[in-house]
Amino acid sequence: MTKKDRESGASASPETILTHSGRASRDHLGYVNMPVFRGSTILFETLDELENYKAPYRYGRNDNPTVLALADLVSELEGAAGTVLAPSGLSAVSTALLSALSAGDELLVTDSAYEPTRTFATEGLAKLGITTRYYDPRIGAGVAELFTDKTRAIFVESPGSLTFEMQDLPAIAAAAHARDITVIVDNSWATPLYHRPLEMGADIVMHAATKMFVGHSDAMVGTVSANEKLWPRLKRTHRIFGVTISPDDAYLTLRGMRTLGVRMKHHNETSVEFARWLAGQPEVEEVYHPALPDSPDHAIWKRDFTGSGSLFTFRLKPRNRDAVAAMVNGFQLFGMGYSWGGYESLCIPFNPSNIRTAVPWTARGQLFRVHVGLEGLDDLKADMAAALARYGSISA
Repeated sequence: MTKKDRESGASASPETILTHSGRASRDHLGYVNMPVFRGSTILFETLDELENYKAPYRYGRNDNPTVLALADLVSELEGAAGTVLAPSGLSAVSTALLSALSAGDELLVTDSAYEPTRTFATEGLAKLGITTRYYDPRIGAGVAELFTDKTRAIFVESPGSLTFEMQDLPAIAAAAHARDITVIVDNSWATPLYHRPLEMGADIVMHAATKMFVGHSDAMVGTVSANEKLWPRLKRTHRIFGVTISPDDAYLTLRGMRTLGVRMKHHNETSVEFARWLAGQPEVEEVYHPALPDSPDHAIWKRDFTGSGSLFTFRLKPRNRDAVAAMVNGFQLFGMGYSWGGYESLCIPFNPSNIRTAVPWTARGQLFRVHVGLEGLDDLKADMAAALARYGSISA
């Protein structure tokens, strides 16, 4: 699919878009993959060309064929007016927020948001004279009661990347738009294959593309896409702040996205099955995965999503730190590291009570966030079963 095809009204499945969009083989000697264009300076043959600001490429910071190919692919997947790229998921968050906010404004952020998002909002935006307040992730249309005359944006992350509460995006968007408040959504978990925030009322949608888009744990990238109303502001903010990514990272992301469809299908199936299995283990107190029928947020997930991501959380019976160490230090397949979305499975302990403010976390027991990778499911179960046995062998 090309930009011309979209403008003519042509449409294609996400799988076809992932395979064909952002390639432009005819423009690059027939090569299937978009080549890596490294460079800063672009030469103009005449004064007319230099002064023609409609030229597709003017300077390497923002006008790079490899980078723009990735932006075009993401826009097509999102159904967006346009997409900008950033060097990390957090820089995608900051670019999105700075596109919607100015000094004196107020931002509302879900209490289940990614911790670096909270840090940027609470510390970074505060230095710019922007106030942040946090709200109950399950508040839905009730968020309207929190709006003030200064509220200009609301940040949604559904599900939250640690505790996995779902948010009623259509209800939140309706309440926000009644007051001309911008709705920004972090959709890193489900990707546009399984969740379409712009179609549900979001104005801006961003991704920590480092995760599912790249898929190989070898590049840091963020994407930010906007609807027609917010696209000019997003594009201008991106250019003013000089946000850019390297063409090499754009290439790695394009390569990863070619297999996003098949990877997401696998992650969807195996993460749900692994979550069900964990729920039946004696040391496990609770599994936080919205695709499970007994999840308190399952109805919203089933209504608004067509599949699930690879990531979820589970809580074990209370034990001491020695039990946690015994569990994670003996993993054979699960790695212990930050991030997620790669081909390798990960499991890391965490404590959300350290960051929650609107809705304190009071559930007792150790929480673990798990990313189910591409290994054999039976092998992952065996590794986790042995880990749970080690955990249970240490007295509380």
